[in-house]
Amino acid sequence: MVLEPIQYLLGGASGSLVGFTLGLVGGGGSILAVPLMVYLVGVASPHVAIGTSALAVSANAAANLVPHARQGTVKWRCAGMYALAGVAGAFLGSSMGKAFDGQRLLFLFALLMLVVGALMLRNRGQAGNPNVECKRENAPKVIAYGSATGLFSGFFGIGGGFLIVPGLMASTGMPMINAVGSSLVAVAAFGLTTALNYAFSGLIDWGLAAVFIGGGVLGGLVGVAASRRLSAHKGLLNTVFAVLIFCVALYMLWKSWSTM
Repeated sequence: MVLEPIQYLLGGASGSLVGFTLGLVGGGGSILAVPLMVYLVGVASPHVAIGTSALAVSANAAANLVPHARQGTVKWRCAGMYALAGVAGAFLGSSMGKAFDGQRLLFLFALLMLVVGALMLRNRGQAGNPNVECKRENAPKVIAYGSATGLFSGFFGIGGGFLIVPGLMASTGMPMINAVGSSLVAVAAFGLTTALNYAFSGLIDWGLAAVFIGGGVLGGLVGVAASRRLSAHKGLLNTVFAVLIFCVALYMLWKSWSTM
């Protein structure tokens, strides 16, 4: 696939927006990456957009993890347990997603976003326990949530932060700010697993991925700083996250429905 120079510029700008979102809420990066690549950059194949965005979001998540780790918001044991449980699911799900019609995949993706957005608004007032730890007692619940999230993330070709953040909160009871930082470990792992699966089928535009990642690193630095400030306001971060999901989901429903 050959893109015009303006498309690479739009890819870099889109990456900045995705990186900002990842830094701000720990998820939503892949929610934005796929529609931006399809509708703004102009990638004709939904599957190439999904494979390329999975690689870019994985790299940006890894980059954004560094400042979160320095701020001490990452629950490493919980994050590692959750990510390892979901890698196998991400591989299985991405294998299924490659065989699914691209436009229908985008439509189902948008419906799932609406459900998750509603759940985030419902739980926006929960403070959580900042001292929570992942031990033998809650390990089965964390592993179950991680496996299910990995399967969904792989099927829809996403890093899955918008699923991982509420999954971590539900399975451990940690606060939103810790779930945001910890989710980036799983976002990077799930996205990389999905990207490798798509790469084996030739469904990644490497040049576009490179400019997307570059823009994402810059946007992520701003997003992390904003995340730290917003976390002081109870429920605000959850509300921002949910509104973002609703807006993009409605647009995707409209666009994908008109092309099916």
